[in-house]
Parts: sequence; C-alpha cells; structure tokens
Amino acid sequence: MLYSLARRLLFTLPTEVSHHLALDGIGLAGTLHLTPCLLPQPRLPVEVMGLRFKNPVGLAAGLDKNGDYIDGLAALGFGFIEIGTVTPRPQPGNPQPRLFRLPQAQAIINRMGFNNKGVDHLVQQVRKAKYDGVLGINIGKNFDTPVENALDDYRICLEKVYELASYVVINISSPNTQGLRSLQYGESLDQLLGGLKESQQKLQASTGKTVPLVVKIAPDLKAQDVETIAAQLLKNGMDGVIATNTTLGRAGVEHLPHGNEQGGLSGDPVRQKSTQVLRQLAKALQGRLPIIGVGGITAGTHAAEKMQAGAQLVQIYTGFIYRGPTLISDSVEAIRRLQK
Repeated sequence: MLYSLARRLLFTLPTEVSHHLALDGIGLAGTLHLTPCLLPQPRLPVEVMGLRFKNPVGLAAGLDKNGDYIDGLAALGFGFIEIGTVTPRPQPGNPQPRLFRLPQAQAIINRMGFNNKGVDHLVQQVRKAKYDGVLGINIGKNFDTPVENALDDYRICLEKVYELASYVVINISSPNTQGLRSLQYGESLDQLLGGLKESQQKLQASTGKTVPLVVKIAPDLKAQDVETIAAQLLKNGMDGVIATNTTLGRAGVEHLPHGNEQGGLSGDPVRQKSTQVLRQLAKALQGRLPIIGVGGITAGTHAAEKMQAGAQLVQIYTGFIYRGPTLISDSVEAIRRLQK
C-alpha cells in the first residue's frame, strides 16, 4: 500500500527525476536503518559459481549504475545486488528524454547509453559501502571506443573492480551503444572472451581471489546464435551467463504511448522472448554453466518460470519499479514452492 502510493506520486514526475528521487529515498531509508523494520528479508540460501546467496532473487544492473545506493538497495531483501553498467571513463549517455514508462504493459523503454560516472567513482562507492553480500559489477565499453578496441575497455574495468566484486558481468548486449551487440558473434566474441579469461587468470594469480566472469546476452538472438554463444562460453571458460538484456522488438506495445521510442524494451513484453532464449541456452549448456534469468519478471510465478526453464538465479528490475519490494519476497516464495 505504501509503495503503491509512493509510485503513484513518483509517476507524476518526469521519468528520470522520479528515478533519482526514488533511489535517494531508498538510500536514506537504508542509512536510517528503517528498511529491515518495514520489509521482510526472505531467506532461501543457494550456492552458485562458488558464491553463497541468501536467496536467489537479485537486482539487475541498470538501477544503480554508479554504486551510489548499494546499502539502501541491499536492505530491501535482495539476495544479491548488481551495479553498473560502468565504463572506464565517465560519460553522459544519450540525450534526454531517454527513459519512457509504458504502464499499461508494465514496461519501460530506455536508451540511456551507459550514462555513468566512470569506474573510478564506482570503486570509491563500493569501498564505502557496508554491504557484505554478493555484489556483481557490470562492465562495458565507452561509446567512443571502437568495437575492435573494446577488449581494452573491458580489461581496464575488470582490473579495477576485480578485488571488490563477487562476480563481474561482461555486458555485450545493450542495444544503446552503437556496435556493442556485434561482440556477441563470431571471432569478435571469441577474442573478447579469450582476452578477458586471460586477464581473469592473471588477476586470480596476483590477488589470490577467484572472481567469476559472467556474460550478459540479448533476447534478440536466433536459436543457432544461442548455440554458438553457448559453445564460446564453454570454450573460453566463462563462469556464468545472464539471459537476457532488453529487446529491440516492439510486439504488443506498438499501439501504446511511447511504444515506438528507440531503445531497449524491458518488463512484461520481453518475458516470453527472454525465457525462450534462456530455455535454448540451458539446452545447449546441459548444466555445464549456471544461468541467471532476467527479463519480464513482474510476478513471483514469473521468477519460478525462469527457474523451471533452467536458471539457477533470477534478477528483477522493471518489475521492481512497478511492484516494489513485495516482488522480491513473492519471487522467493514462488521459487521455494517450486523446490518442494
């Protein structure tokens, strides 16, 4: 009820303004230690990638790009938090407006373009945070770095966040940085993953810490592409995969206000497409690599659906915007029922 009222008020404001106000409120509540008193802290422990999660429902990257709100978000009951996408250098992202709500479809279209304060700022924020749970850090390339030099940017970020991250996500599937999705294919993917695996091994040797590398893929992939990516993930020794990012498709929202805005569509309309890719990926991987399922989870049953399709963990973002923290506990309970 309280979140429903707050959401109604926030939705009267411009989208990015309400986004920052909501995060400021979450951060303040966390600082004052109010959140654990008001919200359940669901527990359903699971071990994936050698990491211990207090429950399998996490926050997807994109909400806290700079690591400014880690403690406040963690207090909401998430089993893990993923921050980013972060790039080597700060960048403003694409021109505004670039974030659009489609409430009739419980969806969002964004063309943010990796707007962030740079990896050095994120590192400072992570060092200041008190959170001791599982923290994923999602990394990307700067918009003006040529695709053929993308490995350099990913390496810079990986080296800077390595000791602070529980796992690191290689984001090659955002539709809002020109040419980025081309890294999901062929020799480009092989070289990128091979180079990052080499960096991971060197960092592991120098720090004594093992930090899993996870790759985030798009929902707009053909079945053959999914199989090829799965083979590359295994060949290059990746530790996990996230399926999926936002879609460029507009099926079901074309008639809605903002439905044809450019950018990535998230929320309920991407659920079936995302789950289909997840299912294809699970079939191709045959249990040899864990999958984090994300895309269109707006009810607890959708989280259970991802697990049934082959995920070991799930993440929420757009559903959290529309449903609030109750979606976390609903999802945990739906997964708990599934496991009985």
